[in-house]
Amino acid sequence: MRKDYRNSHTLMVQGTTSDAGKSVMVAAICRILARRGVKVAPFKSQNMALNSAVTPDGGEIGRAQAVQAEACYIQPDVRMNPILIKPNTDIGAQVIVRGKSIGNLEADQYHTYKTELLQDVVNAHNELREEFDVVIVEGAGSPAEINLRDRDLANMGFAEAIDCPVIIVADIDRGGVFAHLYGTLKLLSESEQNRVEGFIINRFRGDIKLLQGGLDWLEEKTGKPVLAVVPYIHNLHIEAEDAVSVQQLGDHQDQLKVFVPVYPRASNHTDFDALRMHPQVDCKLSRDTHEFNGADLIILPGSKNTRNDLAWLKQHGWDKIIERHLRLGGKVMGICGGYQILGNWVHDPQGCESSPGSCQGLGLLDIETTLEGEKQLRNVRGQWLDTNKPNTSQVTGYEIHVGSTTGNDTTRPLVQLDDDFGQRYDGARNDDNSVIGSYVHGILDESSVLDAILSWAGLAAVEPFDYQAHRASEMDRLADVTETALPLSKLMQLINKAD
Repeated sequence: MRKDYRNSHTLMVQGTTSDAGKSVMVAAICRILARRGVKVAPFKSQNMALNSAVTPDGGEIGRAQAVQAEACYIQPDVRMNPILIKPNTDIGAQVIVRGKSIGNLEADQYHTYKTELLQDVVNAHNELREEFDVVIVEGAGSPAEINLRDRDLANMGFAEAIDCPVIIVADIDRGGVFAHLYGTLKLLSESEQNRVEGFIINRFRGDIKLLQGGLDWLEEKTGKPVLAVVPYIHNLHIEAEDAVSVQQLGDHQDQLKVFVPVYPRASNHTDFDALRMHPQVDCKLSRDTHEFNGADLIILPGSKNTRNDLAWLKQHGWDKIIERHLRLGGKVMGICGGYQILGNWVHDPQGCESSPGSCQGLGLLDIETTLEGEKQLRNVRGQWLDTNKPNTSQVTGYEIHVGSTTGNDTTRPLVQLDDDFGQRYDGARNDDNSVIGSYVHGILDESSVLDAILSWAGLAAVEPFDYQAHRASEMDRLADVTETALPLSKLMQLINKAD
């Protein structure tokens, strides 16, 4: 029986769990369609993540949707992720609607507020549908989370509101894939089950003939087809939505050693993907001091709650580790919140991130920061100010922070910015050039800037590595493998109107 979906040119990808492969599958489908000339856009109604991106008009969305937009060869748009939730405590988060913060809400407050947000989410989707031929929607978590079914606007609640078909993805590499898929489907209502067009099994290793008995059983028990079994793609690099990836390419001998302490509210850890992919760098991200056994460079990442993460660093002894690291000749860098932590003081008089107050920083840069005013959201560009050679390295990236930083070390900036917001300087160096900091996220993504920082950190002969080209190649590799398992003809059947 044919299902006449109202939004048949919208396809929703839901998953059995978080990290089942929804984000990557949406990116793959978007690239498959886009390189065939289909005008396609990604969408995720609600994203909970500390990895975010800035749109051209100065809005903030989840990093995954910016990556998916890149897969479509288009610019990111706040409508692609109308609700972004950025946790700053165990029970509370900053809520961002259409790219702008509406304040901090506790979990029960937000759950009540979701009823009002559903229409906004539907409107954002419908606006994209007016401009694009196809919209590929990503769900959040699992549609079978019983405690979240009430007022759901991220999974089946959204699918029912716009009336679109759904496919469900599960990660076989985690184990229990048939239980995940069967159980998820059975926990849905009858109308929700009816809009599920089939399953995708993700990250399969081995001979698919050995899986056939399970596929037959699943199709017989559910009445739903297994649309594709996508192979495990070794060493695939697609920017993560939120989870910190531990993947590191290459062996670790004779490489520059970089260590990133991951505090509880660390944000935008995709800043370090270029380091993790670089063949001459051994980059480790961890919160455990016992895993630190020396490094050439320590980098403090961004933070959604700078003062609390600063307190965590001191509580776990990272301040002493960093001081000793510098005495032994190592280098230290801070990005955004990490830059603020490196200073003498962090003041939050209005309670922008937590309770009002001030905290003494690590004192490694002669600066202090006051958190106040509107969040600065902007894409930036400029020149790297290299102390050893002419300024030829171009900087591009984005800023996501509140407040301002001043102090003596800002007279030795890292970057001269010259963009739509005028000419100005960013960052600071200490007097012996062993500690640096910047507000620019993505500063390591430009190969020439990355080369300069690796050279500063002690890598004697830096080999060129084009991270941007690597990302584009990885996206095409993902699409190639996925299209082999999920041919365009089958994909277009799902999009045009599922049977």
